[in-house]
Amino acid sequence: MARPTGNGLLRISELAARSGVSAGTIKHYLREGLLGSEDEVVRTSRNMAYYPPAFVARIQLIKRLQEERFMPLRVIRELIGSDAERTMRMIVLEDRILERAIEARETGRISRAKVRETYDLPQNVLDRLEQLGVLAPNARGYDRDDVAIIEAISRFRAGGYEEAIGFTVYDTLRYRDALEPLVDEEVRVLLDRLAGKVDVDRAVQIISSGAEPLRELIGAMHSKLLLAALRRARGRVGYTD
Repeated sequence: MARPTGNGLLRISELAARSGVSAGTIKHYLREGLLGSEDEVVRTSRNMAYYPPAFVARIQLIKRLQEERFMPLRVIRELIGSDAERTMRMIVLEDRILERAIEARETGRISRAKVRETYDLPQNVLDRLEQLGVLAPNARGYDRDDVAIIEAISRFRAGGYEEAIGFTVYDTLRYRDALEPLVDEEVRVLLDRLAGKVDVDRAVQIISSGAEPLRELIGAMHSKLLLAALRRARGRVGYTD
């Protein structure tokens, strides 16, 4: 049977050679509905089919998500949907942001000894915060965010937030648990708005430049909400029938 003309359609063996993924694995992806619409496949007989060249990048993306991010196929199917190209742009952007963030953290680490010398926090408190995952030091010490958390907790304790009246390191988990869904949503919105609309370097620059203003925005909004909640609490205490 002659090869269909136009669009550079590929046999399964050619698709495997170009993508670096076995024909058996590609057939499995097809059965799982990961390679787009069946309409894109040209079948010339029961045992012969031709596939669009665009499948090469899609197959490589699926394999990458499996191997580097340990994603199951059902999650990958939901993630890439019908626009694998956009998903690839988002992944490239995520990788670059992570590279920059890791680089910045590694160059600005402070040793454990220096932290103990600078901040008035007992070692058992630091150890417990690390066990809880609030701090994440490595062999070279604490990164800038770790140090900012340590400094904040030290100031809290100096201001009277002491264990004797019920304040413990476990209070940090309340804030972490509240922030996690907000951060997940923030990442989704950022990637959705930036991927494919500005180049990767510019997107990374925009996100980096927004980090400090975002801290200030969250701090200011928290302050306003705290004051409003205290006023509501005072109103409830003073309420009488």
